[in-house]
Amino acid sequence: QVQVVESGGGLVQAGGSLRLSCTASGLRFTDYTMGWFRQAPGSERDVVSYISWDGARTTYADSVKGRFTISRDNPKNTLYLQMNNLKPEDTAMYYCAAVRSWVVPTKASDFGYWGQGTQVTVSS
Repeated sequence: QVQVVESGGGLVQAGGSLRLSCTASGLRFTDYTMGWFRQAPGSERDVVSYISWDGARTTYADSVKGRFTISRDNPKNTLYLQMNNLKPEDTAMYYCAAVRSWVVPTKASDFGYWGQGTQVTVSS
């Protein structure tokens, strides 16, 4: 049984930092591209960042480039998202997701496994 569990969310002031973590079990972690998504109330679930199975390739949404860094620790089956210089518009539920490494993801529905999410709230 595949389980994906996010942690690390919370309340932070604008300009602050948070590091999200995501642990996946029940799958071979290195067979999967991993991604972070976020969804604000009343909005669609948008991609934040992807990382290839080996960490060699990363993709970021324009809105987070230069502020967020995705990384993974394969021996620990763990994905990270370091978020710096947070802004109120970063407030959302953040989700971790996995897709087979041979799929080139273009949208959220490409990802087959999802966590329950962790809330990030940035106050102004």
